[in-house]
Amino acid sequence: MDDSAKIAMIDQKLSQLLQRAVTADKDELFQIIQEHSGEVLLTVLRNPALDENHLVALFRRRGLPEELFSAVHASKKLLENNAVKFALACNPEIPTHFASVILPQLNIFDLLKICILPGITPDHRMLAERHIIQRLPAQPLGNKLTLARRSTAAVVDALLREGLPLVVEACLDNPHLKEGTIYQFLNSSSSTAETISMIARNGRWKGRPNIRLAILKNPRTPAIWFTMFLPGLPHNTLNELISSPRLTFAQKELVRQACSGRRSKS
Repeated sequence: MDDSAKIAMIDQKLSQLLQRAVTADKDELFQIIQEHSGEVLLTVLRNPALDENHLVALFRRRGLPEELFSAVHASKKLLENNAVKFALACNPEIPTHFASVILPQLNIFDLLKICILPGITPDHRMLAERHIIQRLPAQPLGNKLTLARRSTAAVVDALLREGLPLVVEACLDNPHLKEGTIYQFLNSSSSTAETISMIARNGRWKGRPNIRLAILKNPRTPAIWFTMFLPGLPHNTLNELISSPRLTFAQKELVRQACSGRRSKS
């Protein structure tokens, strides 16, 4: 068989396959979606039997042709179903400009699932995080508590800055929360006596030297934490606290008493 005959045979097989992609019933369509690629998958979009279950299966695949994303982007009908939008948004190969259109249409917990999805690209994750953070002010307390426990570092940082006591408490046990975020919160106007005390009591954070010092430098820190933490500090740190412009007179008195107590024992 010469080359032209081989090419003709390949073209004939492709033509038959493309015809199947357009005319297959629902069951056969699943098989075509799983076994083929390229032009065949693009042709599947024209099959009248195509439904949301087929589209979800399609978007769970990797290595989809870029033309397929463009065709879906141009079709409102293919994007009417929320499950389809979510499956599409979860595909790490979705073009960024298309993801920026789909992500705002998802609910906040679907966005969270995308943020923690293995294999998702950093840009894709940042885009989903940005949409979550933009919606935080309007979220009910229950949603904020769930997000505080399960979200990524960027979302937890935004929740902590809101300063709501119940939300702060939930954030403290989030495995993605970073020490630097706690430190910044303690140095911000969002921290209160109540939330400072939550951090000071928390087993994960209370023993960290930088966190203790940030607690002791906050003018809203209750006196009990000076009583608890000052005995473990070196003398030069006590002097630093006494000269801090942020502390109240009463707080500085507690530091002076700690210094005097040490001198009387020596």
